[in-house]
Amino acid sequence: MTSPVSPQGRQFVSRGIAHVTLSTPVEPITVSFVLMRQFTMLAFTSAIEPLRVANQLAGQVLFRWHVFSEDGQPIACSNGVPLLPDGPLPPLAAPGYVLVCGGVEPDAACSPALTDWLRAQWRHGRIVGGLCTGAYALARAGILDRRRFTLHWENIRSFSELFPKLTPEWQVFCVDDRIVTCAGGVAAADLVLKLIDDHCGPELSQTVMNMCLLTRRRDEGDEQTTSLTSRLGSRNRHLLKAVNYIEQCIEDTFRIDDCAEHVGVSRRQIERLFQKNLGMTPLQYLNGVRLQHGRALLAETDMSVIDVAVACGYGSSAHFSKSFRKKFGISPHNFSHFRKKRPAQAGG
Repeated sequence: MTSPVSPQGRQFVSRGIAHVTLSTPVEPITVSFVLMRQFTMLAFTSAIEPLRVANQLAGQVLFRWHVFSEDGQPIACSNGVPLLPDGPLPPLAAPGYVLVCGGVEPDAACSPALTDWLRAQWRHGRIVGGLCTGAYALARAGILDRRRFTLHWENIRSFSELFPKLTPEWQVFCVDDRIVTCAGGVAAADLVLKLIDDHCGPELSQTVMNMCLLTRRRDEGDEQTTSLTSRLGSRNRHLLKAVNYIEQCIEDTFRIDDCAEHVGVSRRQIERLFQKNLGMTPLQYLNGVRLQHGRALLAETDMSVIDVAVACGYGSSAHFSKSFRKKFGISPHNFSHFRKKRPAQAGG
């Protein structure tokens, strides 16, 4: 039988029709959400809504949550919608989970006050996690060493430039002792569904998934994006092997003959495969990958244009700048300057 909800717990338990009876009592678990500047709303809502639904289905408080910003002031997410938090960062979060929700330009949002606070929560035994690009804050706090973790695929390469000793996973979410991270977006729901399963059992987790109209709960080891086969629209094993080789050559000198030798076919065959399946040469494909990587570095780090050019495998900043302008219609200098001015507008 469901216990009556106390007045203090009513804010966490909404009314609904579907119901799940828990076989064993569950002590309420507190989740403290910390919103970084320009956090992604999809990651935040994908994490908090399954907790609400779990309470609704059980008819009792299984999860409590609090939402904080660094200074307690309204904070705008990446789409510009402001959110009013419960308050500023407390000296010590309630026992349970502390989940940092990141978004665009995450490194710029990692203030010393935030990272020092996270380190303190970790040292006091809290389970600390990152949603989307929240891993940047965890890295700045120095608590990701020798840990398995992940963040959004778009940010992994630029993250690795800033933190070369840390190796993110390309999977949906990671749970490593007291560190939990996910790739953001609806992957936050996958992570939270696992937490619900762990704390409250598979029946509740499955019903929460159904209530959220999710057709499948991805496992920890699932990849974030579609497979290379789906992305390229081809199952040709030689093409897949060649593309995988090229995507690992962003910073290195690339020779088509080396690629052909790696794949085990002739240079001419490699060129025909790319032209037939992708409508471009291998070098053109590599250049596109390098420019996307450069765009990410300019957007998310303080690296100079010349340093970005080197990190992307270009012999000179002039060649990089010319290629960048041709692809994106703006010089890397202007793109970087424009991006660096935007964070001040997002604090609310």
